[in-house]
Amino acid sequence: MASAKNRHGGFSVNIEPGQLPQLTHDTFLIDSHCHLDMDAYQDDLETILEQAYQNNIRTIISVGIDEKSSRQAIFLAAKYTMVKATIGIHPHDVAHIQPQTFDILADLAEKNSKDIVGYGEIGLDYVKNYTPADIQRTHFRSQLSLANELKLPVIIHDREAHDDILRILREAAPYKYGGVMHCFSGNMTLARQVLDLGFHISIPGVVTFKNATDLQKVAREAPLTSLLLETDGPFLSPVPQRGKRNEPTFLLYTAQMIADLRDIPINEVARQTSANAMRLFRLPPTLMT
Repeated sequence: MASAKNRHGGFSVNIEPGQLPQLTHDTFLIDSHCHLDMDAYQDDLETILEQAYQNNIRTIISVGIDEKSSRQAIFLAAKYTMVKATIGIHPHDVAHIQPQTFDILADLAEKNSKDIVGYGEIGLDYVKNYTPADIQRTHFRSQLSLANELKLPVIIHDREAHDDILRILREAAPYKYGGVMHCFSGNMTLARQVLDLGFHISIPGVVTFKNATDLQKVAREAPLTSLLLETDGPFLSPVPQRGKRNEPTFLLYTAQMIADLRDIPINEVARQTSANAMRLFRLPPTLMT
């Protein structure tokens, strides 16, 4: 796939929708953030997983956003070898947290440790602001603490809340079990601050959008050893599938875009970002066969 600089200073993707980038047979990708439990996938989930596997997507992390979706992610991980789960309460939903919620999540983690690889997504969202900001901040701190108790890496959601996210993350540091800034939406200055905390940065399909100049700069300049790839499916499909339901297979477009931005082979992007995800989420090598 070729990428070309556009008049906005970013890069756009020159590729036909049917022209899916390819990896060599011995190279694989990990989708570090997807919502496989959502209704958008229910009619053809097994077909989606099979297509992903045939296109060298070997592991998909299905992310919990509330108690129900956390349970569903665990169910999918138990059913499908290529799926792993995370648990947590999204900032949109923290107003519904009950006194027993964190005990329930801790119990799920203890009983399903082979399937659960992370805690999240958690964080702050000041765009839709479904929950008052002070309540979001309180429960963000609580969940960071719980993740540490459960010995799980944290998956951070940050929308227009960069300063508060960084402040709270710094207060709760260090992160023995690591973490990732999911669907990274900042510039290189923010990226450096996130990396200084020892976190990874996850690049979504937005990097293929022609106006995503800040994200493209991060994808080009941040250490490849600190990057993960994600679909955030069913949302944020990359070009040339933009506007359609996002699927794990579309991770190939994101990987190719990063390869083009860095002027390296797509296989190099795949190998390193997969190694990063395996290390962060402590995934067994057998998942990559």
